[in-house]
Amino acid sequence: MKKTIIIGLILMLAVFSVYSQNITKKGTTAAGFLNIDVGARAVSMGSAFVTVSDDPTAVYWNPAGLTQLHSTQAMFSHTKWLADITFNYAALALPLPGIGTVGASATFLTMDEMEKTTIENPMGTGEMFSAGSYAFALSYARKLTDRFAIGGNIKYVSERIYHSSANGVALDVGTLFQTQFNGLMIGMSISNYGTKMRMSGRDMLIQTDPDPSIGGNNPNIPSNMETNAFDMPLMFRVGMSMDVLKWSDESSLKLAMDAMHPNDDVEYVNIGMECILYRMIALRTGYKTLFAGESEEGLAMGCGLNTKIASYGEIKLDYAYQQFGILKNIQKFTVTMAF
Repeated sequence: MKKTIIIGLILMLAVFSVYSQNITKKGTTAAGFLNIDVGARAVSMGSAFVTVSDDPTAVYWNPAGLTQLHSTQAMFSHTKWLADITFNYAALALPLPGIGTVGASATFLTMDEMEKTTIENPMGTGEMFSAGSYAFALSYARKLTDRFAIGGNIKYVSERIYHSSANGVALDVGTLFQTQFNGLMIGMSISNYGTKMRMSGRDMLIQTDPDPSIGGNNPNIPSNMETNAFDMPLMFRVGMSMDVLKWSDESSLKLAMDAMHPNDDVEYVNIGMECILYRMIALRTGYKTLFAGESEEGLAMGCGLNTKIASYGEIKLDYAYQQFGILKNIQKFTVTMAF
């Protein structure tokens, strides 16, 4: 069993090259909203969740985690994101005996309408426009053995502003391995491996003069501008978690750590802990982006309440608070129902 732990540590160190951070590639990908962490429980644990995910948020963190569900679960998470932006996430997971677990999720990043401005009318033209980003995923996960599981997602991603949009398709894949040592879990996931995204639409149609140096030609030739195509924010996660203390079947203390390797930022580490009391109350804390240098994200904390609804199932209420440096903080609320 010691070999299993050593192998897990080597895997984490292999993807964590913290000293090679001269080139960050920040701002070089499309659909940045795919990097917004989902679920108050995960966020309050410092987003160290790749091996902890045993609820519908596993669709986002590690689809192999869907195999840890023992009943149908639905969840909804609401976040008042930065700059008056709203971020909502909903997911559903359904275990099918003998087949595996299927799931679906929807992600919405929305904002209030804004007034169009131009050089001639810097105070506004009176015309309003909207912008938003959306993603819809279908998931499937299955246990290949009693200790090893694999899962994947296929998702449609769209970003829209005014009369233009960019669309793409992406895949996620994840694995999860349960050892025999104190509930030690080792897992990994790759998210957002997909097509490039390019803005197109009516806003790209213009009239132009192909050669202003020539007099007498038509200065209003219909033309179509073309923007660059950008990759999606590919993310590789590898992590481990373990129950370090267990007072009873209903109370325990779990520690988790994830190493992150994004294609548009530096590598970093997330750490977190979760204390469950009587399977009813949860206290959590964690720290995100350790060793990332200039990151504004950091300390996170939160709590949860699990209660039964007569004979129909359970309802879980989770809250998370996360520091965001000069941008102050964000707060997440999540409701999960098990049937």
